[in-house]
Amino acid sequence: MTGSVFFTEEVSNSKVAAICPSVAVARLQAARAREAMGLPASQVQVLTPGDTKPGRMLEPESHGIYRTMLWSHAKLGAIGALAGVLAYAVLRMQAVPMITQSPWLSLAALAFFGGIAGLMVGGLVTLRPDHDPYVMKVLGALRKGDSAVVVHALSAEQKREAERILAQAGNETTSTL
Repeated sequence: MTGSVFFTEEVSNSKVAAICPSVAVARLQAARAREAMGLPASQVQVLTPGDTKPGRMLEPESHGIYRTMLWSHAKLGAIGALAGVLAYAVLRMQAVPMITQSPWLSLAALAFFGGIAGLMVGGLVTLRPDHDPYVMKVLGALRKGDSAVVVHALSAEQKREAERILAQAGNETTSTL
């Protein structure tokens, strides 16, 4: 498993961005973050208003997102179906009339709807709604002429440290979960 979360296949699940008033300040903050955290340049990047593809720098793992889509749906769909089967077992043990009168239909229906619920949660994981505020804030800042420092954290500890370092400098920060 490449991702640090069971349902995602991305290397960097968390991202932290700091909005800086100029390119020079952004480069200084990026160097400071790289040095303080011992990170390679690929993990700490500077986005400037002139960048042609800032979205690729904000979310560089398009192949990881595709794998996340496949695996989150598969894993969560299976977990949902299993939850439906477990619900059937509990209801059967309680002798619920609807379940005991048509056991096979009840089992199929609960497994099916559990699987559908799991697939819907898999869709939510794929959409990554926590990334929208992060992306929109950085793109909005770039449109206004500001620059940004983006840290692609590989762990929760790296994320917390990046937030602390970038916020210490008085930068407005935003992050994903």
